[in-house]
Amino acid sequence: MPVLRRRLAAVLGLLLSVPAAADEGMWMANQLPELAAQLRAAGFEGDPAALADLTAAPLNAVVKAGGGTGAFVSDQGLLVTNHHVAYGVIQYNSKPDRNLLEQGFAAADQPGELRGSPDFRVLVTERFDRVTDRVLAAASGKKGLAYFDAIDAAGKAIVAECEAQKGRRCSVANMDYGAEFYRIQQVELRDVRLVYAPPGAIGKYGDEIDNFMWPRHSGDFALLRAYVGTDGKPADYDAANRPYRPPGHLAVSRDGPKDGDFAMLAGYPGITYRHRLASEFAERIDWGLAANVDALDALIAVIEREGARDKDAAVKYASQLASLKNGSKRFSGELAGLLRSDAKRQRAEAEQAMLAWLRHDGRSDARCRKGERCLDGAATLEHITGVEALLRQASATRERDLLLTLMQNQTQLLRAANSLQRLALERGKPDPKRETGYQQRDENLIEAQLKQVQRRYAAGTEQALVLELLRRYRALPPAQRIPEFDAAFGTDADTAQATLARIYGATRLGDEAFRLSKLGAEPAAVRASDDAMLALAAKIQPALLRLEQERKQREGELLRLRPAYMAALKRWYRERDKPLFPDANATLRVSYGHVAGFSPRDGVDYRPVTTVAGIVEKHTGKDPFDAPAPLLAAIARGDFGTTADPALNTQTVNFLTDLDTTGGNSGSPVLNARGELVGLNFDSNWESVSASWWFDPRYKRAVHVDLRYLRWLMDKVYPAHWLLAEMGVPASR
Repeated sequence: MPVLRRRLAAVLGLLLSVPAAADEGMWMANQLPELAAQLRAAGFEGDPAALADLTAAPLNAVVKAGGGTGAFVSDQGLLVTNHHVAYGVIQYNSKPDRNLLEQGFAAADQPGELRGSPDFRVLVTERFDRVTDRVLAAASGKKGLAYFDAIDAAGKAIVAECEAQKGRRCSVANMDYGAEFYRIQQVELRDVRLVYAPPGAIGKYGDEIDNFMWPRHSGDFALLRAYVGTDGKPADYDAANRPYRPPGHLAVSRDGPKDGDFAMLAGYPGITYRHRLASEFAERIDWGLAANVDALDALIAVIEREGARDKDAAVKYASQLASLKNGSKRFSGELAGLLRSDAKRQRAEAEQAMLAWLRHDGRSDARCRKGERCLDGAATLEHITGVEALLRQASATRERDLLLTLMQNQTQLLRAANSLQRLALERGKPDPKRETGYQQRDENLIEAQLKQVQRRYAAGTEQALVLELLRRYRALPPAQRIPEFDAAFGTDADTAQATLARIYGATRLGDEAFRLSKLGAEPAAVRASDDAMLALAAKIQPALLRLEQERKQREGELLRLRPAYMAALKRWYRERDKPLFPDANATLRVSYGHVAGFSPRDGVDYRPVTTVAGIVEKHTGKDPFDAPAPLLAAIARGDFGTTADPALNTQTVNFLTDLDTTGGNSGSPVLNARGELVGLNFDSNWESVSASWWFDPRYKRAVHVDLRYLRWLMDKVYPAHWLLAEMGVPASR
């Protein structure tokens, strides 16, 4: 090897974010057989090759549940997930005079289980098949918007074929930023009911003060049950439905984790960005995180102010408020973590080393695997330059784009109006030509979202949220302003306030029957509606469509150009005999590691397990450390039965591992070396919140509920013995 290349290899070996420990990685199931030696060395006692089979244990029990993950724990469709994943379901069943968010809930039997929110879904993955060649063939020779549309059309055709089998929800997942595509076939379960949830003072013990912190003492779990129609097929809620029979369920371990034990986690992590360019790291650190925190904190203040005036609004916005607070703290922690790890500098130096390697590598075809798209060094560099130009283009309107995103996803009535107007537009097209999210396959979910509005909307609160976002919009530079928005809302505070008061005072979209009537109405009638909110949505729709086309043009080019960088990165990893996992994208992934404490700073060493003693130590009698009296009494009695840790001689609560996780892994089952359920993932430590961008093995830890704490609560504190028996871990005698 020439001297220059040896030096570059040495630099890259230090700087590239290759796995610094065997435990880094959110692996696709089909990659796990390649990791057989590492898994066995880590302590896994099963067959690593079997983990690639999504239809076999343990992965056939792991499901996407709402915005997180869950796992079946019985053959009667009973599944366990986080309290915060099920929070919307709990909130949907709560009222000021029966606030299950505070009181908790335990069904006495299956007939006593409560209907879930209409838009909550459980997805059971059945197949995961590579369709790269078909998708990319459709886009061959195209650029920009044409490239995007070709990829989109190919994906829709694949999905339509897959969903010919009723009750299935299919998708095409993009791996490595457009390099690979996979068809995912899932059973879509739409009738999901609330079975058990501890009181909020257990499920959220410590709330935002303890969020992302260690030590933790949270019982962040809930039990749901999936139902199907009497014919055994997925169905909407009906009292006559029967429990779903899952393809598999996890065995609950009677033993608990201890320091150094092997641990494995399976779930649906949201999005990671570890393979992004240095310029994207820089923008995230220099602008994006602080901007998000500032915007979310403003919305939090609005909801808290309005909730203090209106108890009904406080209950309706409880789930949204919790999500905003979690997001704000997560972004703050992410910024602190990236600065602590000096990620901006390290990524920039790594990228420069990569570019130098490419310039001196010449043609690289010899290291291309069959079927891979590889370019020589010069062509790869040209593609990377193109990506950088597109990223600069997107940055020019980043402030505006953040506000528009929040205006869409943090409102109920305005979002409903926009959805109805867009659906009316799309219904005039052949189904394959409709926009993704507005095809016939999506109308059931749109209807469910319209139904849940009633329990998550208060007119005064939404007006206040929109006014705050418009205040920020008016402060944008003129180049980022949108004429249609200025015309619709006005260009000063008084006009905006008067306009919103008129629209929210006159609209009928707050009435569920009226909202649902627009689903089946003639598209022309919806578009010409004189309802104030629908008319507003019609007025701003041209602008939203124009911006969407600009985004697709840019995304099409990114899909075309980014794979060159990923192909080069894969070749480099291969030279070093290192496997490379794709950035997470809400598809099923597996991580492995160990139960482990950590040292966040000099003189501080954290053990990996907490006990009920910490609940008592933190208890103040005031929110968020107001432990319920039955819990404190049970701790004082010391009757922990078969769930006590034999070494500690007390009841454990939470534990740490060095598993690689991110948002979306909430509710992911944590398994021991035998594949038994020992924990439930629910958080990360403050020092590792930045792991979605940068993995630092010194600090990366995941926080889990010890399943023995769940069992003890359901046995001794808020009994549900029939559920413990169903899970195969009967109550102690």
